[in-house]
Amino acid sequence: MNPVHEKCVLVLNRQWQAISIVSPADAFSHMSTDNADGLDIEGGDTMNPTRLSDWMKLPVRAQDRTIGTAHGAIRVPTVIVLKDFAKVPIFIPKFSLKNVWVRDRGQCQYSGRMLKANEASIDHIIPQSRGGATTWENCVLAERLLNSNKGARTPAEAGLKLIKRPAAPKPVPITLTLKNLLAIADWDHFLISSAA
Repeated sequence: MNPVHEKCVLVLNRQWQAISIVSPADAFSHMSTDNADGLDIEGGDTMNPTRLSDWMKLPVRAQDRTIGTAHGAIRVPTVIVLKDFAKVPIFIPKFSLKNVWVRDRGQCQYSGRMLKANEASIDHIIPQSRGGATTWENCVLAERLLNSNKGARTPAEAGLKLIKRPAAPKPVPITLTLKNLLAIADWDHFLISSAA
């Protein structure tokens, strides 16, 4: 992947809350239209919002990602701050096997067994053949074999009992879903640690 398109820049709203991760191309686009400033971070103690014209004059440090321009290498900001956007978008998980897995914490909702990815399937509590909808409230994570044996029966008919009643995941601020998968130290000031 071209480094200019790699998602490696954290975006903060004007209250300095993390709301997105974008590519250097997108970050410089925001900066060039004066919608955002790059955040010049020195050792975690000093954080200076910097306009693009001044950003281009910053020295490139050993740890910095860079992009080449006609004027030489320019430091890629690790964080940008939007000037006018104040909201924190809300994340509403879409229905999928992956998100059912997350909601049910990888546990079969009938046996209680922790599943490997290849052992998991979505079970319709009220089977589709009997009018059951594919919704958060009618679907649970189940062992493939157990689900196959259940077939077009309800849990009661199959002699199964749900561990807990399924529900749609609650919407959360998008900030809670952003992860520092690239281990960029500057992001740790703004993201909630998953170890907490």
